[in-house]
Amino acid sequence: MSRIALVDCNNFFCSCERVFNPAVQGKPVVVLSNNDGCIISRSEEAKALGIPMGAPLHEQQEVIRRHEVQVFSSNYTLYGDMSARVMSILREEVPTIEVYSIDEAFLGLPANFNEENARALRAKVMQWTGIPVCIGIGSTKLLAKLANRHAKKNRESTGGVLDLAGYWDPQGIMAATPTDGLWGVGRNLALRLKGMGITTALEFKQADPAAIRKIMGVIGERMLRELNGIPCLELEEMPPDKKGVMASRSFGNLVESLEELEEALANHVARAAEKIRRYGLLATRMEVFLRTNRFRKEDPQYCPGIGITLDRPTHATGELMSTARELLHRIYRPGYRYKKTGVQLASLVSQEEYQPGLFDTPRSRIDVDRIVDEINRRMGDPKNPVITRASQGTERSGNGNTGWKMKSERRSPHYTTDWKQLPLAKTE
Repeated sequence: MSRIALVDCNNFFCSCERVFNPAVQGKPVVVLSNNDGCIISRSEEAKALGIPMGAPLHEQQEVIRRHEVQVFSSNYTLYGDMSARVMSILREEVPTIEVYSIDEAFLGLPANFNEENARALRAKVMQWTGIPVCIGIGSTKLLAKLANRHAKKNRESTGGVLDLAGYWDPQGIMAATPTDGLWGVGRNLALRLKGMGITTALEFKQADPAAIRKIMGVIGERMLRELNGIPCLELEEMPPDKKGVMASRSFGNLVESLEELEEALANHVARAAEKIRRYGLLATRMEVFLRTNRFRKEDPQYCPGIGITLDRPTHATGELMSTARELLHRIYRPGYRYKKTGVQLASLVSQEEYQPGLFDTPRSRIDVDRIVDEINRRMGDPKNPVITRASQGTERSGNGNTGWKMKSERRSPHYTTDWKQLPLAKTE
């Protein structure tokens, strides 16, 4: 019988901040969203203070001050690199892995893998990266997710690892798990299930498949079968082909000038183009949008968008920037205070499968974009490249607090991806 494990990094963003800053170990820690707006990650100590997920920072200032909560701006370059390190360790230990998110992965376990092996793997990840994880094991993805949830909520008794098959009371775990605690069941579905008299995972497991299918469709019936140990969700070792890539970010301050919007959009296009090149894809369609701040009722609102089918599929940064600039000029209107702009590259096709037209202009043999990508990967990072185009502006720190640049006043260094920001060890 096949078995699956779910490895989940605990409070991942906060844990990454603690790896290189031991001074905040044991203290309440929170990480903020882009522009330092809302709280998107909380340590266990911060959760114990009652700080809610997604709470605006300004609403929690008194709690933060009173309890000396450590506050960090989001540092996705650091988090992405730490995630890659964790995933590389997992790949060494098991034959198959599905990276589900930046802090979660499903593992296809070999026949001889037991709870003792899981504890050793957990210790290895902690020793090699400093990131604490919890591991849940079950015969299906949903059961592995359920086991992980119990292991995380009961770390003192489980040690962060739980094999549902070897647990003395798996039915008790299901009976104690509300339906909205199940993977894939949100608040609205939980209310509909409650109307059927189903409030726990155990009641869901024992429900009539036909009735569940009527309420939740085929996906709901698959979930029920997974709860009963019948695998319906396979591991996806290869990520599915991307259908589109979006690059967008709210501004640190409201922007009115066309020149600043052009610069911001050029940076988003460069990032999106690098992404599709990384996956060997070409864009056949582009969409550009502008947004004012809908929460500022005193300001006039204007939220236009425009799209165009490209003459030929491309991933060339220069071509995409030129097209994006033209689209921006079509929708820009003076007199508005813009909060956000962005670009979406859509209808992506594989570069290997694309057949050029007879009259297409041949591309240069020297692929400048790929050379730049390689240099930036080696010497910088995708969000703070060392080589850029003039249209992206000359201020490369990305931490400015004027104009379109994102606010990140409390960001920690890029400890693992920037030679200039390597952590320093001091001895007395």
